[in-house]
Amino acid sequence: MKRRHFLAGVSIFAVAGICPLPLFAQPTQQQLLAPGPLPEKSFGDADSPVTVIEYASLTCGHCRNFHITVWPDFKAKYVDTGKVRFIIREFPFDPRASAGFMLARCAGEDKWYPTLDLLYRSQDRWARVSDATSALKSIMGMTGMEGEQVEACLQDQDLLDKITAIADTGKSYGVDSTPTFFVNGEMYKGVLSLERFSEIIDPLLVAE
Repeated sequence: MKRRHFLAGVSIFAVAGICPLPLFAQPTQQQLLAPGPLPEKSFGDADSPVTVIEYASLTCGHCRNFHITVWPDFKAKYVDTGKVRFIIREFPFDPRASAGFMLARCAGEDKWYPTLDLLYRSQDRWARVSDATSALKSIMGMTGMEGEQVEACLQDQDLLDKITAIADTGKSYGVDSTPTFFVNGEMYKGVLSLERFSEIIDPLLVAE
């Protein structure tokens, strides 16, 4: 996506949807963990026995629901105890989601997830308004980012291209909706409850 089209897309309402994609063979764990064009964003120890990868879109209501209602308890039960490494990867379905992910990256390492959390919690204030650019400037002001910095970030074509490449790799793995999770290489689509995650993860921990 070129910059001029991307910025135009931020200023109008774009509806996230599911793109029809051909079927793909499920990737191996080694393929899933191959380095991408941007530093991996993860929680937990790299040597945890279970690795969960989430492909998410910031304009996705189901992703918002997961991060607000499931993630805190999941993190406490599995990530903080050293059982799971959790990786979040960008899979924007529309220009606004791309913009949000770019701003989170531009916010800096220590503000990356707090920015994602802020954007999820304020989703209705920027993802579904007529002037998303102004809304994002206002919201990012809460992180200390000035309006000029927001504009500079959104004009970073290289960053946009790398985020798009992460999503394209996800598509090659068969990701076609969000959230999509890979648990030690096995794909699961849609929001998973903590109970459902436990059904999937606990047997893997016993096997260790």
